[in-house]
Amino acid sequence: MSLSEITRTTTADLYDAYVLKNYGRPALTLVRGSGSHVWDDQGRQFLDFSTGIAVNALGHCHPYWVAAVQRQAGELIHVSNLFRNPNQGELARRLVGYAGPGQVFFCNSGAEANEGLLKLARLHGATKAGGQEGICYKVICAKNAFHGRTFGGMSATPQEKIQKGFRPLVSGFAFGELNNLASFEALIDDTTAAIFIETIQGEGGVHPATSEFLIGLRKLCNDHNLLLILDEVQCGIGRTGKFFAFEHAGVRADAIGMAKGLGGGFPIGAIWAGGKAAELFQPGMHGTTFGGTPLACAAALAVLDVIEREGLLAHVEKTSVVWHAALRQLAVDFPAQVLGVRGRGFMVGIQLASEPPPYVAALREAGLLAPMAGGNIIRLLPPLNATEEELACSVEILRSVLVAKA
Repeated sequence: MSLSEITRTTTADLYDAYVLKNYGRPALTLVRGSGSHVWDDQGRQFLDFSTGIAVNALGHCHPYWVAAVQRQAGELIHVSNLFRNPNQGELARRLVGYAGPGQVFFCNSGAEANEGLLKLARLHGATKAGGQEGICYKVICAKNAFHGRTFGGMSATPQEKIQKGFRPLVSGFAFGELNNLASFEALIDDTTAAIFIETIQGEGGVHPATSEFLIGLRKLCNDHNLLLILDEVQCGIGRTGKFFAFEHAGVRADAIGMAKGLGGGFPIGAIWAGGKAAELFQPGMHGTTFGGTPLACAAALAVLDVIEREGLLAHVEKTSVVWHAALRQLAVDFPAQVLGVRGRGFMVGIQLASEPPPYVAALREAGLLAPMAGGNIIRLLPPLNATEEELACSVEILRSVLVAKA
């Protein structure tokens, strides 16, 4: 048995014996990454358009990012939020520069960010009700949404596969149809505190909110004194060619959740809140042990530096035009297999006519890693610095698989 076979067998056996079975058995053991590519323990190379589910914004092991993390790890890693650290203050300043006047809270993940946003909504509702709790607390979300797997996040996620087995959930949620403004308006009453949606639904199948819908939600929130809260965990941090996906609509949120690509591979989440929403949290109302560590913030600062220095927002906006056109051509050429292509920038969903797992497996064998999403969707989430050649390569691999399955 070769060394690679021993390693592969040992790793699979360790997973089988010691890792909880909340995930299906992983298909690969990945051991190395560079740029848009990863290698498994057999030496096979893959074009990675899963990017850790939209986390590796700069691809794998970008040298500037690696140097920043290594340098910070040798200086100061963790101090808790009982003390200040320079990186957290600077990262907050940089994020406010993108989001607008306001303040930032740091945590460790998108689920934590969304949980904090739901607490923010409750605080706003209590303020609306003259300081009384339990009167104005309803949050209106979208059907098909995904906001995480905490109890608050699950309760805001109306999917049976997410909620099953964990009831009773948190009360106070109602659900309208994405891009149907009237369905949201009909749910507003005196108990409503906020509207909370993903700017682009990710896990639910890559469904973008239209500009008209977002503008309409902003007006509803203004008219009824509601917070407009936007979950940009997957679609933010440059993935659509703007730093935040809602910028395409020209609207402003009252609060934003972000994570995934912000750390470039290092766990970090954040909440931005503006206006009166920024005044709701008071000392003792919310906290985190690990949020905003010097090391996590150094990683995120390096991501922002590279996005700005390498012009990655413009790169995504420009190169995605040709890439999307080539992907849409697949729907024309293979109408029996591909029902459509949707998304924005480097967040794309390919809707298949049948279940995705056989296609995902075939793509993997052909050298392309791509995750699934709801509604028979294969997602493509390339790193923000993926080249035109790598984007074109993804299309050719997709085409080869479609030809083989025709």
